[in-house]
Amino acid sequence: MRTVPGATDHVVVVGAGLSGLACALHLLGAGRRVTVVERDAGPGGRSGRVRLGGYEMDTGPTVLTMPHLADDAFAAVGDSLARHVELTALHPAYRACFADGTSLDVHTDGEAMEAEVRRFAGPAEAAGYRGLREWLERLYRAQMRRFIDTNFDSPFQLLHPDLARLAGLGGFGRLDRRIGHFLSDPRLRRVFSFQALYAGVAPARALAAYAVIAYMDTVAGVWFPKGGMHALPRGMADAAADAGADFRWSSEATALERSAGRVRAVRLASGERIPCDAVVLTCELSAAHRLLGRAPRRPVRLRHSPSAVVLHAGTDRTWPGLAHHTLSFGAAWERTFDELTRSGRLMSDPSLLITRPTAHDPALAPPGRHLHYVLAPCPNTAVGPSAAAWRDLGPRYRDSLVAELERRGLDGFADSVQEELLVTPLDWTAQGHAAGSPFSVSHTFAQTGPFRPRNLVRGLENVVLAGCGTTPGVGVPTVLISGRLAAARVTGGVRGSSVRTVRTRPAPRVARAAAAPAEEGPHDPS
Repeated sequence: MRTVPGATDHVVVVGAGLSGLACALHLLGAGRRVTVVERDAGPGGRSGRVRLGGYEMDTGPTVLTMPHLADDAFAAVGDSLARHVELTALHPAYRACFADGTSLDVHTDGEAMEAEVRRFAGPAEAAGYRGLREWLERLYRAQMRRFIDTNFDSPFQLLHPDLARLAGLGGFGRLDRRIGHFLSDPRLRRVFSFQALYAGVAPARALAAYAVIAYMDTVAGVWFPKGGMHALPRGMADAAADAGADFRWSSEATALERSAGRVRAVRLASGERIPCDAVVLTCELSAAHRLLGRAPRRPVRLRHSPSAVVLHAGTDRTWPGLAHHTLSFGAAWERTFDELTRSGRLMSDPSLLITRPTAHDPALAPPGRHLHYVLAPCPNTAVGPSAAAWRDLGPRYRDSLVAELERRGLDGFADSVQEELLVTPLDWTAQGHAAGSPFSVSHTFAQTGPFRPRNLVRGLENVVLAGCGTTPGVGVPTVLISGRLAAARVTGGVRGSSVRTVRTRPAPRVARAAAAPAEEGPHDPS
């Protein structure tokens, strides 16, 4: 593995999102002095927080999987995730609701899910689920250490026996066909293939290897941090500060001072100059390229994932059919992905993620109130409506989205809203996200593994990249890995412990959630 040559005593990390914080913790654990520069007033990056009328709204991801990756970062400085963040294992992880009126609780416990599949679709599909779960575990073991949790210096690193194992598992076939090898019920196939949207690729075109995301969602477990997802970056920042990190809040990096192929200092908008031995850029990839003064040459322009419209709604009621996370599928499927990734039209029959964080933490809303987060995927601005078009389109789409929620059983949703925040591609663009997408560069084959933008910068020997735009990619688990991989480029550090196949539930030190969400309060965490 190539590492930064020369002195690396003082490292400046630009960005205090999850990847930057993970990187800082691993650097601190390796004895480096770390300064973290963040343009916002506090930590989080994409995992931010907005306070509105007594509601505490997570502005980024709402689904937490693989929390041991965060624990690895805390452990680097002799700390622990459990000391800073209280986690609850969600049972069910999701509730899937379909256009035909049926619903399925998605359990990460194998026996519970097999029983649920048998109830939902019969014994043949339950047997298919057993085979699928075994395949997902084998796929994860074959893929994680060699192809995800690794720093690539050359595509030739793929030439390893694990590549043959992955091929033998069908990892280079198409995702929807491979899932269909185990399950014939189209509703069940959606539950285990919708995750391809996270990678920015339709299931019909995605590699079966991307089912590793389904492993994280449906086997490894889904968790909720008390205080919302923002509690994770806040806890990481506290641990880093305790370990000696110097945080510069509300400080934007505007230039890199360089000579003889190295960055010598980071300059801030305030005019301050921070000398350094190495720099880790965890900001949006396009922002990193602006700081570097150039983007690397690629034979084909980078493609970005679809975007999303998010409606944060503080309401005076909730609905008993909602779990903590509810997947509300429309009748359309292939057409939906074509609209999102090719034709650039808004979903004519949307599939939605509805998250109700107050199911397990009512303190995120005023007494007697509830918080709902509705995510509707939409085309990015490179293939769909421009960012400017969303200024007028946004309010109209919000109204159609609310009407759709009411048609799907959330009666009175429109009248229940007390406070709301609508986020569209216009807002993502204003935050600096390329193509108006918070999901960054898509995971096509040409943008995955050694073909994804690398975390080393040609021509500058002491600059490393981290975050969802570089290795290994998009998602909370992968950006945490990205931070550790970037730190290893600086320190030559050893590999972490990303490969842990889930066998039992729950993990130690973690509260269990009841099987059905409470309507008016949190689950008993005992």
